[in-house]
Amino acid sequence: MAIYLTKESKVLVQGMTGGEGMKHTRRMLAAGTNVVGGVNPRKAGRTVDFDDRAVPVFGSVADGMRATGADVTVVFVPPAFAKAAVVEAADAGIALAVVITEGIPVHDSVAFTAYAKEKGTRVVGPNCPGLITPGQSNAGIIPADITKPGRIGLVSKSGTLTYQLMYELRDIGFSTCVGIGGDPVVGTTHIDCLAAFQDDPDTELIVLIGEIGGDAEERAAAYIREHVTKPVVGYIAGFTAPEGKTMGHAGAIVSGSSGTAQTKKEALEAVGVSVGSTPTETAKLVLARLEGRQRSTQG
Repeated sequence: MAIYLTKESKVLVQGMTGGEGMKHTRRMLAAGTNVVGGVNPRKAGRTVDFDDRAVPVFGSVADGMRATGADVTVVFVPPAFAKAAVVEAADAGIALAVVITEGIPVHDSVAFTAYAKEKGTRVVGPNCPGLITPGQSNAGIIPADITKPGRIGLVSKSGTLTYQLMYELRDIGFSTCVGIGGDPVVGTTHIDCLAAFQDDPDTELIVLIGEIGGDAEERAAAYIREHVTKPVVGYIAGFTAPEGKTMGHAGAIVSGSSGTAQTKKEALEAVGVSVGSTPTETAKLVLARLEGRQRSTQG
């Protein structure tokens, strides 16, 4: 099992013929992803050769879906065209749109995430590394060779920390890793992933990575209290961030005690989440929770 992405997923790549699209399509194919087509209205009807695989280019998402049965699209288009790309995908009725593009204006993200939700399309991102179900499929830019299939579900605002935790816990492996992105507006939240991992029988433990700014982690803590029975281990990036400064790609502003790493840590710990002070300590907490869970089931 997995969440959102499996070996059965059929993936389109909007912007496949651009530099980033070409590079990461090749990497996705090497990871076993079933990439069934690219989308570029100016190059419709052509094919692009990726080693031993020729991938057709379609003029629209709708055309690609009709021809291939695609149910996922990965968006590698420039920021100015991202809104139109997601709206096109949602109008076509695709189930999942993974928006890798960074630098999208917030008002565009507000518009296309709301529109996609109305149309029934799940958006992961924007400004995210995508998601991977190790051994099955990889939609985005997450390195596929740093971990293996396993029992941990991971949801993270940070791409870099996604990779680090995947590597630190590579001996156990992951069901699915979802990089939701750290922009002020994202289509899929911590809570969405917590709910999906809670329902996934092959996910035994959930790792939640947050960042300073906003209240997403506090809201996730409230959801965990009411709905999540599986163990959760957390990490919050930004303990050393100076107050009142805009930090990193998230544009997170810490004011007083609001949005700080400490308040987020306290909110999560209050509902039974073990929170590490570093990524390595977080990985050790995961191992301890899994070992404790194993002992309790054997006892």
